[in-house]
Amino acid sequence: MATKKVEQRVAKLRADLTEYSRLYYLEGVSQVSDAEYDRLFRELEQLEAEHPELQDDASPTKRVGAPLPEGEGFERVEHEVPMLSIDSLFSAEEVADFDERVARYLKVDVEELAWSVEPKFDGVSASLLFVEGRFVRGVTRGDGSVGEDVTSNLRTVRNLPLALSDEARPVPDLVEVRGEVLMRRDAFARLNERRAESGEPILANPRNATSGAVRRNDPAEVARYPLEFFPYAVARCVGAEFDTHTEVMTALSQWGLGDSGLRERVVGREARLAYHARLEERRDTVPYDMDGVVAKIDDLALRERLGRTARSVRWQYAQKFAALEAVSTLRAIEIQVGANGRLTPRAHLEPVEVGGVVVRHATLHNADHVRTLGVHPGDRVFVYRAGDVIPQVEGVSKPASGRAPADWDATLPESLRDADGNVRPGVIARWREEFAMPENCPACGTAAVQEGKFRRCPNRFGCPPQLVGRLEVLCGRTAFDIDRLGPKLIQQLIDADLVHSPADVFHLRRDDLVELERWGAKSADNLMAQLEERRRVPFDRFLVALAIDDVGPTTAKLLARHFHDLDGLRRAELDDFLDIDGVGEKAAAKVTAWFAEPRNVALLERFAEGGVEIRPLEARATGGPFEGRTVVVTGTLEGFSRAEAKNAVEHLGGKVASSVSAKTDFLVCGEKPGSKLKKAQELGVAVLDEAAFTALVRGTA
Repeated sequence: MATKKVEQRVAKLRADLTEYSRLYYLEGVSQVSDAEYDRLFRELEQLEAEHPELQDDASPTKRVGAPLPEGEGFERVEHEVPMLSIDSLFSAEEVADFDERVARYLKVDVEELAWSVEPKFDGVSASLLFVEGRFVRGVTRGDGSVGEDVTSNLRTVRNLPLALSDEARPVPDLVEVRGEVLMRRDAFARLNERRAESGEPILANPRNATSGAVRRNDPAEVARYPLEFFPYAVARCVGAEFDTHTEVMTALSQWGLGDSGLRERVVGREARLAYHARLEERRDTVPYDMDGVVAKIDDLALRERLGRTARSVRWQYAQKFAALEAVSTLRAIEIQVGANGRLTPRAHLEPVEVGGVVVRHATLHNADHVRTLGVHPGDRVFVYRAGDVIPQVEGVSKPASGRAPADWDATLPESLRDADGNVRPGVIARWREEFAMPENCPACGTAAVQEGKFRRCPNRFGCPPQLVGRLEVLCGRTAFDIDRLGPKLIQQLIDADLVHSPADVFHLRRDDLVELERWGAKSADNLMAQLEERRRVPFDRFLVALAIDDVGPTTAKLLARHFHDLDGLRRAELDDFLDIDGVGEKAAAKVTAWFAEPRNVALLERFAEGGVEIRPLEARATGGPFEGRTVVVTGTLEGFSRAEAKNAVEHLGGKVASSVSAKTDFLVCGEKPGSKLKKAQELGVAVLDEAAFTALVRGTA
């Protein structure tokens, strides 16, 4: 057993190393040399090895964990609070329009509202869970509803505390922190230098390097990457109360989480626009990549009143910076067929670097956009990355003139040619050839139909790109989650004439699979076992698998909860969608039109014949004690976790809010309530202790 002296030495080493790291990574101060830090670190490692009873997951030596077993992926975790998107704005006029919507809804003078403004860093979003001050789980954003558990990798991030500091402010029982994992540009450059010296491939840019690092299987490898974490929000908190976002961010800094020092609290639109202009001017001097500014209403109660849509909240926006730009030669325009049948022109470019990324293709949106740009093969064109991410052609820098170079056709990419070497149908590739959308689908030859600005192939399952796309949706994580069928295997099944619609996946036979190239008995057995396991699917995931336009995971869950089963949704008319908060008229029209098509009805029957069983979501109770009521929970409940209390309220017809306002009907009050109790009493909101809440939930009140 360790002596008292050893225990004290271990405690001091941990405290000193944690403080040295905090000063270095958060304040840029080096109190000890690298050699001295390494000596102390090794001493702590040795003492912990000699005295296993002193092991502590929050020790600085525990930042690097064991690698994942060979072949295993990350565990998927459902976010208790979805990680929603941010609406992107690109001009002062769009900011003014946003303000008008806020003013209309809140009936306040927006010019008097306080806002928190901060950089929109170009990194990887993550959600960190601290319980009793200790970092216990880190999850990627994923699709916003479900992410991947990358806790071991995030523990290697040097400015991320493994235990929160309680020196300046008490640490809450639970806090879920949202933020961005990223990398300084100069640290990224040094990383690439080391990789070049050791013969490793050069990484394209800090964002891609960060994304790749976060999802590596070996934390020891992740530790080589100079990752940092900056928080931007708190999704859940038990044991601390806040009235403003500024208070939240101050608390996070006091608890030891990183602060870029660039966030400000401003009042009014002009102050927000001025901050955007200042930060854009500093774009090259700020050491981190950023693509805009995020503005958030500071008052948390006002945020609650504004609420959210299915994909984003209504109280914040991102105003993007001007996109980075380069010039390249347009080689050809190819018509691509998407999973929904939409025909979209895409530019094939001479490879050019734009903002650290080599761009070879760029979207051209639709036929009107191409004609407005007036681009032709051979033109020198401006290429930029919208939001510094999606490559687009902005205009013509220099029109092609004179005769085409002798090698023009010979140097066209092979991807534009058929098996005989001829340019494929639907490709505009000749020198200065005039652009025109094809009358027929270039993938299957079916006559295309015009839908507004777009042209679409109606041959949903007979068109190879559409069938591949729809099968990828069906096999995706938010649908049937059949991870043994990737894009290449899906294409192989189509080429082998084994699937003609998404439902055919559940009619595959083992004997047919083993005859395919690269398929053995074990591979076939594994797929058949997974298909058998996945045949029983929740209603919302089944709706995602149908690939109905405008119906993603969030909308699918809203529909599944409202209509309960497939028959209810099939019988629904447009008026039946009016009461579903978060489902717009456009999505409702797409859903009703989809179920009206005979071939889609046949598809549903094909699923049923394949043994697919749709599991209904648990229906909400009607006429319950919380029907149509807004409930806020504060303090710690003995008989319910926060998630369980929320589910109970929603099941009984209520809505759970995060802050008390005049619209709150009940405050459920547990042990150690915060400022919400005082505010509820001031507003005359009914307060329920845990016993009263339990009685209502169990129907004994």
